[in-house]
Amino acid sequence: MATPDYFAAMTRTSGSRPPARRNTSGLARDLEILDLLASPEAQREGGLRVLRIAELVGRDKAAVSRALATLADAELLARDPERLTYHLGSRLYALAARTGEAALTQRARPLLRQIVQSARETTHLCVLRGGNVLTLVSELSPHEVGTAGWAGTTSAAWRTPSGRVLISDWDRASVDSWYAAHGRDRALVNPQESRAPGAFSVLVEPPPDTLAVRDLATLHTELEQIRQRGYATSDEELEQGVVAASAPVWDATGSIVAALNVSAPKSRLGQRLEDLGAYVARCGATLSAELGGPARSTAAVRTTGARR
Repeated sequence: MATPDYFAAMTRTSGSRPPARRNTSGLARDLEILDLLASPEAQREGGLRVLRIAELVGRDKAAVSRALATLADAELLARDPERLTYHLGSRLYALAARTGEAALTQRARPLLRQIVQSARETTHLCVLRGGNVLTLVSELSPHEVGTAGWAGTTSAAWRTPSGRVLISDWDRASVDSWYAAHGRDRALVNPQESRAPGAFSVLVEPPPDTLAVRDLATLHTELEQIRQRGYATSDEELEQGVVAASAPVWDATGSIVAALNVSAPKSRLGQRLEDLGAYVARCGATLSAELGGPARSTAAVRTTGARR
């Protein structure tokens, strides 16, 4: 498993023994172990055994073993029972993702407000969660009749333009595998708990002619169109009477990390949906540039597999 950039700054040269230690707290010693398991050696080997960890940190094997067990219980580390190695755990990656999303939201909010001021419609920032799209933040339209905020709501990615944008830089095999697992997910995962009330109802079973994606073949067709145009659209696909457009946001690694989405009543923007898509794509490029992303308006397909 590749190490997220969040941990890259903590790595030390592979195989080097740490300098002599002063008396340190238990937390500092645990952080030293986490630091070590983020190192190039640990990543290259897929984890390290207790004896190697004890050797590198200069501590007693029994003490290191106890510390590793505690960290594993907290899911900060994970243990491979076959290879008897330890590697960074799921909780650390989740914390890293949340930290990145908090920074992303902070950077995106001013742009979301500018979009609302310009387009006069509700705007969202979305990220991928397995087979779903999570809306991190919404800025509402000033119109008396407008679409609702979706902050905190999780929806099926294949049913939304944002979800399709978020996987538009994946290779074909990754898309196939993802769709096999998630292609029948329900429209909203948590509609009652988090979605703000609005004037438009969610279409649990929309008419087939409103669905951009009906099967794997149509998903691939839609993704190719997104790569060519630089944005995705939706016409009464998830909410009755609502149209939407989404565009990707790239980070400095050239990966799509988020999607900008603008939704509006069809009565107001239905005839200008493609214009809206082009506008959202320009806004996505603006945010991408702020994050150090590439200057482009279409998605390049990743050949190294999907990030799930």
